[in-house]
Amino acid sequence: MTPDPLRTTDFEYELPPELIAQEPLTDRAGSRLLVTLRNDRRVGPQDRRHAPRTGVLPRRVSLLGERTPVGPSALVDSLFTELPSLIPPGDLLILNTTKVRHARLLGRRPSGAPAEVLLIHPGAGGTWVALGKPGTALQPDKRIELGPEAWVETVEILSDGNRLVRFLGVTAEDAMTRYGLLPLPPYITRPPTELDESRYQTVYARVEGSVAAPTAGLHFTTALLDDLSAAGVVVASLDLEIGPGTFKPVEVEDPAQHAMHPERYEITPRLAALVERVREDGGRVWAVGTTVVRALESAAREDRTIVAGRAETSLMITPGYTFRVVDRLVTNFHLPRSTLLMLVSAFAGHELTLAAYRYAVAQRYRFYSYGDAMVIM
Repeated sequence: MTPDPLRTTDFEYELPPELIAQEPLTDRAGSRLLVTLRNDRRVGPQDRRHAPRTGVLPRRVSLLGERTPVGPSALVDSLFTELPSLIPPGDLLILNTTKVRHARLLGRRPSGAPAEVLLIHPGAGGTWVALGKPGTALQPDKRIELGPEAWVETVEILSDGNRLVRFLGVTAEDAMTRYGLLPLPPYITRPPTELDESRYQTVYARVEGSVAAPTAGLHFTTALLDDLSAAGVVVASLDLEIGPGTFKPVEVEDPAQHAMHPERYEITPRLAALVERVREDGGRVWAVGTTVVRALESAAREDRTIVAGRAETSLMITPGYTFRVVDRLVTNFHLPRSTLLMLVSAFAGHELTLAAYRYAVAQRYRFYSYGDAMVIM
């Protein structure tokens, strides 16, 4: 009998508010790591080199905690510093090198009342696609003053509710430099600080383009990446610009009816060639974060090779999706009813994912952007 399709309410879980991490740890790599061992009996060509040790953790990692069975699968408590011992030489680890813009602009309406604009990405003719609040402040032809002789004016309300805005008396780049703030996630209930300037960016961030950090990458230090390379792990990157939809809960009961936010990405010819080469050599592809998964799977051909170049993705991944490229996933813990949680459930299995989240809550793991991580083996 075919099981009933999952509904949005199937992706809810209880989270005590005190487990939402409000501050980064002193040490980037000091977070905990929940190792999720999925028992998958399917062994494809890319698994042959590792087939004898499928599901087996290196001894020094398994000593960090006892296995907690979840049906035929298991959970193991570990530390993020132990990640290199989980990745065999020759495997490919892929990072998202996007950098967070200072895209949050605070200003005032002509009445003196406060208003806020969040820049998403450039539009045509010097305009920008943006969000803002209150919505009444971003009606066509209305202006918000950012500072002396500096305004942002709404040009148009787009069909998806976003605004098309333009800058007066200042360029967008100058406005972000002079007035912009890091757009911390809405669940971090404090203003950004100087510490966030470095800690809400990955150590390998390159080109500004996102309104949120690829949070699975926040745990990596330069030393940890060096250790991975020295151990024979192939480290490569792509770029995906993260939009505000990453925090948007799915509000319709049928996830298939959710309008996925489009995001721009770029995959280099080098990365496409590396994926093919590693697969030919029997290695696995590790994605650091859901953004890397979406970019790779969006660019995947039927034969599991990758199309290089710039593109835009609105791919929504839910349970039942067949992954063509990604074999392993490093990720943080995600919001209930979110497309990110649905993606993780598609990768690990819905039952195992929710069991892992309940376990993480019981073990007092830290959640969300500045929280702990999990790896799905």
